[in-house]
Amino acid sequence: MVTDLSIEPILKAENVSKSFGGIHALRQVSFEVRREQIKGIIGPNGAGKTTLFNLITGFYRADNGTIYFNGHRLNGLGPHQVAELGIARTFQNVELFDRMTVLENVMVGRHPRTSSGFIGAALRLSRHRKEEDGIRQDALEMLDFIGLGQRAFSASSALPFGLQRILEIGRALATEPLLLLLDEPASGLNAAETRELGQLICRIRDRGITVVLVEHDMSLTMEVCDEILVMDYGRTLAEGSPREIQQNQAVIDAYLGEEPVA
Repeated sequence: MVTDLSIEPILKAENVSKSFGGIHALRQVSFEVRREQIKGIIGPNGAGKTTLFNLITGFYRADNGTIYFNGHRLNGLGPHQVAELGIARTFQNVELFDRMTVLENVMVGRHPRTSSGFIGAALRLSRHRKEEDGIRQDALEMLDFIGLGQRAFSASSALPFGLQRILEIGRALATEPLLLLLDEPASGLNAAETRELGQLICRIRDRGITVVLVEHDMSLTMEVCDEILVMDYGRTLAEGSPREIQQNQAVIDAYLGEEPVA
């Protein structure tokens, strides 16, 4: 029997657990992410959010449970194999190539999708030159999409911090992902920058890319997410629409710390 992947969740975790020594970072976490959805993951520090991202992307191995992406079982795969399947991510701390230009940073993100290889690059074969020109054009178009087109030839280190965050997202998008994992992208941003980030996340989803967002900024999360998973001490506390999460008493007591919305 052939499974129609178009109606299957693009990402699915089943009873995933991970411990570090005697510390249980994740305890039988299960959830699904629908295609072309923005899914938020929230919870206090230490809830297991980044650990979950590291399991999905192959940086950690799950002790128990299974993670599926687009019909593939991710358990046992390394980060480069996960990236090849179509998952990209950003990190809590900005990770750019400071000595490269804005354009070159995005071009680096595009290279995993190239085919000419080391010999072609070293010998500057015509096929490689043509492919490199294509990478450059794709990177310029990506910079226009994320609003950094006019800064293409600036040093990435010269960008304000908020724009460095955006550039990191652009580099991740250059890998042509089906799924983009954003780990606290609003950290360190001011209110105006956070609004622009929210608009960018929605535009990314409108391009057909599924987004999973780990974020402490509740205004951003509630505004852009279709569904939210709430984690606490490595466990799933609640899951639902933003409104359902705002009205969930267990979430209010453990995390939001405010009265439910009427």
